[in-house]
Amino acid sequence: MRLPRLLVLTDRTQCAGPLVGTVAAAVDAGARAVVLREKDLPAGERAALAAQLRALLAPVGGLLVVAGPAPDGAEIAIMALRGAVHLAAADPFPAPRPALVGRSCHDAAEVARAREEGCNWVLVSPFDETASKPGYGPALGPGGLAALLAGGPPAYALGGVLPDDVPACLAAGAHGVAVMGPVMRDPTLAAAYLAALPDDPEEPAPCR
Repeated sequence: MRLPRLLVLTDRTQCAGPLVGTVAAAVDAGARAVVLREKDLPAGERAALAAQLRALLAPVGGLLVVAGPAPDGAEIAIMALRGAVHLAAADPFPAPRPALVGRSCHDAAEVARAREEGCNWVLVSPFDETASKPGYGPALGPGGLAALLAGGPPAYALGGVLPDDVPACLAAGAHGVAVMGPVMRDPTLAAAYLAALPDDPEEPAPCR
């Protein structure tokens, strides 16, 4: 499997209905990679949610990424044995290494760390002001994004990215975009993001 151009991050607090239904609608709109957050849930509930989302993605050859760890100390590797994990900037690198590992980054030092760890991708944020995390910044914009990406792993722009921003993110060197709030509030928007993204990913990545 090749790294997708669009990552959809979950946030059940922004959904109009159940999270599973929202993700199903996003998958129907073309999304093929979902990052399961919901780190406040107990480990058992999040593992059950992960199983439901994997079942949605499996028929379309999609990828579920588990973000974590959960606050009760559950190991993300337990829930991610079949594929991928996404780490916050301060999370320790998991051992044994999952098949795919991504990391959130906000500055050059964090991007350099992810490169040294051999991360498969980074989420670089915030591209712009975001309704999901107001005041989180400062916004990078295209210039700030470009300055962080040189020499790093394949990167996704995150934070306030709208479909019209996709060309600027790609021109700055991003592999693709990561979206949470807009797609959680309206999962059909996944189609608009995909329409603005290239069809032929360049970075191959193994997937289980």
